[in-house]
Amino acid sequence: MNNAYLTYAMKRLAQAVVVIVLTYIFTFVVVSILPGDPITNVLNNPQNGFTEQEIKEIVAAQGLDRPVLVQLWASFSGFVTGDLGLSMRSNRPVTTLIAEVLPSTLILATTGLVVALLLAVVIAYGTQFLPKRYGQGLLRGFPSLFLSVPNFVIGLVLIHIFGFQIGLFRVIEPDSFWATLFAAIALGIPISAQIAEVLIANLDHESEQEYAAVARGRGLGQMRLFTKHLLKPSSLPVITVIALTIGELLGGSLITETVFGRTGIGSLVQRSVSTQDLPVLQAVVSLAAVVFVLVNLIADLAYPLLDPRVKLLGAPERRPATADEGSAGISKAVTS
Repeated sequence: MNNAYLTYAMKRLAQAVVVIVLTYIFTFVVVSILPGDPITNVLNNPQNGFTEQEIKEIVAAQGLDRPVLVQLWASFSGFVTGDLGLSMRSNRPVTTLIAEVLPSTLILATTGLVVALLLAVVIAYGTQFLPKRYGQGLLRGFPSLFLSVPNFVIGLVLIHIFGFQIGLFRVIEPDSFWATLFAAIALGIPISAQIAEVLIANLDHESEQEYAAVARGRGLGQMRLFTKHLLKPSSLPVITVIALTIGELLGGSLITETVFGRTGIGSLVQRSVSTQDLPVLQAVVSLAAVVFVLVNLIADLAYPLLDPRVKLLGAPERRPATADEGSAGISKAVTS
């Protein structure tokens, strides 16, 4: 298993590296073929007062007069070493600009993910143990409802109710505790829908298994049955879903920051798009791709370790358990 897992991990790591490189190349090419040279557009503005000779010197200093392949290699080399270049608008290092707003986005995204997980677990628990009229009907419809409502609509409703009507937070203080919490709720509600759907489906499957019936027959309480026997095997597929929703989490953070007036990656991207600040856009898109690929890589590597049922290429076959051994294992698991 160790050799097979190492081989699997190396293959997945190589695939992740290839995806990151191709993503960076694709982003660079798309940005490079955009109409108009942003530096020339800025420098040609009469208000800046640059002469034609000065403009040529600045363009040469930025390397925009070199072949595209040379620019690509220089840009990718700097990206690997952490040098993301200079902003065309502020002439400040892109790394510094991202570092100033990244903590706000990380706080929002992390809190939003926690809200999504808690909400998904509560809904899934209710579908299993509430009376059928509520658990099977009303609660099972929540994920579809959450998924159909955009997070910016949820954010506007929360701002109107809790910001303007109740006055729990002030709109001019978007980084306060309550403002951050409600921004995270607006971000987490749509994401919780996908997690809840997968969790409910797996809970339905696990609750029909023999060990669950034995646990109920022994008088095990609902909460202990849920937390100790049903939740763990049902939550393993959720790891994959969480990894796949990281892109949605990052994209939703940009929209939610705009709605709540937070200063984060979203506002940085918005300014960069409006001013055609290509080095900042290139850096943000590339870093988002790296985060998405790395999170999915971690999920792929963790899944075989958490679920022994996953077989890797080269792993030894396990001898199927006999009926007596299976019954003994179920009884032991329930009584523990």
